[in-house]
Amino acid sequence: MTTTEPTGRALVKSKGPASLIHLPPSAPAPVISEDGAAIDAPNVLGDVADRALHAAMARFTGGLSPFALGEAYMDWATHLAASPGKQAQLTRKAARKVSRLSHFVAETLATGGQTEPCIKPLPQDHRFTGEAWKHWPYSAIYQGFLLQQQWWHNATTDVRGATPQHENVVEFTTRQILDMVSPSNFLLTNPELLQRTLAQGGMNLVRGAQNYFEDWERSVNGKPQVGTEAFQVGRDVAVTPGKVIYRNRLIELIQYEPATGAVHPEPILIVPAWIMKYYILDLSPHNSLVKYLTDQGFTVFMISWKNPSAEDRDLGMDDYLKLGVMTAVDAVTAVTNQKIHAVGYCIGGTLLSIAAAAMAGDGDDRLASVTLFAAQTDFTEAGELMLFVNESQLTFLEDMMWEQGYLETTQMAGAFQLLRSSDLIWSRMVHDYLMGERTPMSDLMAWNADATRMPYRMHSEYLRHLFLDNDLAEGRYHTDGKAVALNDITAPIFVVGTTWDHVAPWRSVHKIHLLVDTDVTFLLTVGGHNAGIVSELGKPGRSYQVLTKAPQDHYIAPEAWTAAAPHKDGSWWPEWAAWLKARSGPQGPPPPMGAAGAGLAPLADAPGAYVLQT
Repeated sequence: MTTTEPTGRALVKSKGPASLIHLPPSAPAPVISEDGAAIDAPNVLGDVADRALHAAMARFTGGLSPFALGEAYMDWATHLAASPGKQAQLTRKAARKVSRLSHFVAETLATGGQTEPCIKPLPQDHRFTGEAWKHWPYSAIYQGFLLQQQWWHNATTDVRGATPQHENVVEFTTRQILDMVSPSNFLLTNPELLQRTLAQGGMNLVRGAQNYFEDWERSVNGKPQVGTEAFQVGRDVAVTPGKVIYRNRLIELIQYEPATGAVHPEPILIVPAWIMKYYILDLSPHNSLVKYLTDQGFTVFMISWKNPSAEDRDLGMDDYLKLGVMTAVDAVTAVTNQKIHAVGYCIGGTLLSIAAAAMAGDGDDRLASVTLFAAQTDFTEAGELMLFVNESQLTFLEDMMWEQGYLETTQMAGAFQLLRSSDLIWSRMVHDYLMGERTPMSDLMAWNADATRMPYRMHSEYLRHLFLDNDLAEGRYHTDGKAVALNDITAPIFVVGTTWDHVAPWRSVHKIHLLVDTDVTFLLTVGGHNAGIVSELGKPGRSYQVLTKAPQDHYIAPEAWTAAAPHKDGSWWPEWAAWLKARSGPQGPPPPMGAAGAGLAPLADAPGAYVLQT
């Protein structure tokens, strides 16, 4: 018999004196035979050794699996080697690009001035838009780079026989390498940098060095980014008045004070993502969604997730569902005794969709409506994040989390930055360390630097069951031992996608139309995953499209949807507020703050304690 202690140490019997083998809490215990021999002890130790090696490698590679990368490049290279037609096509393309560049250079030299470029950057590529890039020789340098970038895209895509997953990994990785060696990143090949350096006598480089060492010192000492101190939680951001009325090992539940004398009876419960702190929806007063909703006469509740540590390693998706969403629904019901407008953001929206489906399957009709902000329910078009989710990569990542007990904040941030490395890594380095400038910190940037960890078990389940296997969309997802079906949801649904979302691409978010049989109002707003959701009134450049699909209406594919949905200028918040009001009762007296009789007496002022955890 094996004795397992709370610390995770397993007592293994042997022919000699008993010995202690130190295993992580979630590692399987050795099987002991009747004669006391440890049958599987070598396998367990081997598994631990394998995991430990992978974890050590993952720390060096930032969580990226060299095995997955090698497998992808081998698949691509062998199929390219066996494709003479593709090779001939690439040879012809290379010759044409050399000819185009030669013609461009000759025409530029002959005219002694600016020449129409032979290739234009992609719309989202702003590295070469400055006037200085139009002059010789820098025009030829960046044109040659863009032609080379285009050729490599052709070389790494449409290779007959290569799997789409491997092809995408190769194309993405090659693009990252090219972004790293872009002429915009180096002093001698960037005319804007040279002009700045000459005009300032090199002082920009001095300031850049100071910026670099300041950032390095903060990083190694675990300090936040420069400027974040101007946005202190509870003082500058997350300042909407409220009370923490409930706390367990995973959440604090905040009830916000009413801002109007009368409120709609149906409360709003917001389930934010636990990848980051909740207060992206309660930033500064001018762009706080919470404040906007209370000003509109709604009673608002917010889940504030705990920042997990190694002791929370075995918290899973079911724990987040039960201790998080369902516990909050019970508490809000106890305070208001009304049906609830439930709102979920990002991964919080995915969890809310699971909760709504499970509740509907059980005949629980406490949800008046469901709103999803940039949240996926079908992950087959989950964008470039899918590059990090295959069996080899996921096993590597799991081993890293297994050793730590969680996914570290820097590891998650690094993955997201890679998706937009040109903007989030290299352009920032040029701006801060070579130009010698600092982008002024904003409340949204400060929030983005205030990341959280994620428990080993939860994140592994999330990636495997949702991203890798797409179990929720395909009817295989189980919670509490029962299958979850999204088409059980009968409450009306409001879904928000954002045009430039690299985390939850809007076409992926749009696929909820295929999964439910209820009213779906889909709204597409300009912006990214965060800036598109934080859409305060009065900010210039805001617009959106919106269209409602009834259960009997035919499905409209994303491209046809954008052609059919009317365009509207301004923030989308009033559109959503009107939708909520149309599904709410007449206003009356606000509910009490908490419910002492139900064990929900106020515990502390908002924003509470969990949001302050580092």
